[in-house]
Amino acid sequence: MRQALDPSTPGTRRTNGVTLHCVEAGPEDGPLVILLHGFPEFWWGWRYQIGTLADAGFRVLVPDQRGYNLSDKPEGRRAYDLDILAGDIVGLADALGRQTFSLVGHDWGGLVAWWTASRHPVRVKNLAILNAPHPNVAGSYMRSHPSQMVRSLYVGFFQIPFLPETMLSANGHRSLKNALRRTSRPGTFSDDDIAAYEKTWSQPGALTAMLNWYRALPFKPDMKDATVRAPTLVIWGSKDRFLEKGLAEASIALCENGSICWIEGATHWVQHEEPEAVNAALLEFLRT
Repeated sequence: MRQALDPSTPGTRRTNGVTLHCVEAGPEDGPLVILLHGFPEFWWGWRYQIGTLADAGFRVLVPDQRGYNLSDKPEGRRAYDLDILAGDIVGLADALGRQTFSLVGHDWGGLVAWWTASRHPVRVKNLAILNAPHPNVAGSYMRSHPSQMVRSLYVGFFQIPFLPETMLSANGHRSLKNALRRTSRPGTFSDDDIAAYEKTWSQPGALTAMLNWYRALPFKPDMKDATVRAPTLVIWGSKDRFLEKGLAEASIALCENGSICWIEGATHWVQHEEPEAVNAALLEFLRT
């Protein structure tokens, strides 16, 4: 049974020169778990996981990442490169007085989680990734797998100035709404969910800031050693229409201690569609 949490402790945290809107739950002295959403979501994307993790004794921190919803939206695409995004996450842990923490990331949040674990290995205790490749394998994988390049053509479109914002905002953000519903199982996103997402997309400057995550990709920082030393669990919905399963396998090859949990029948939106399976896998992994 799905049980969504409407947390009672929203607030803000200052990190890395920006203020991020965050939702927090669970005992303040519990092991810290930071949940990172992707595009085009916000903290609500983890609504089925927050309560379960908090009830299990974890301190759960769920930010709207920079550019999204109620968080700051710095101008310019260079404000969204991966080193800066990872700095936001380390800074959040610092703001809570935590030296180490576990990271769970989906989609773009997964890329940030991968990058943070590779760049700051002494800080990340455990790493869980949902349908997101390590940034260091995505480019090489696409070059050797044209089928994935075709799936990722939208990333090139998002590089164009202004036009994507116009298209995505037209007719009440219809294309974004359709994308969520078309690429997920029927009934995954309710009308209320879609309305909540549209409210976040309508925040001043939000669409440009969200797209700037993609526009910063040409400036991806160099990472000579992308090894992930934290124990890593990759959870992957096998029917992802955006990302091939080979990206999960290529990413796990960078891990010293990693495993993949395939969730058959789930799409890119695995934590929405199969919350019980995802929550069980996360709890087993994070507790060990």
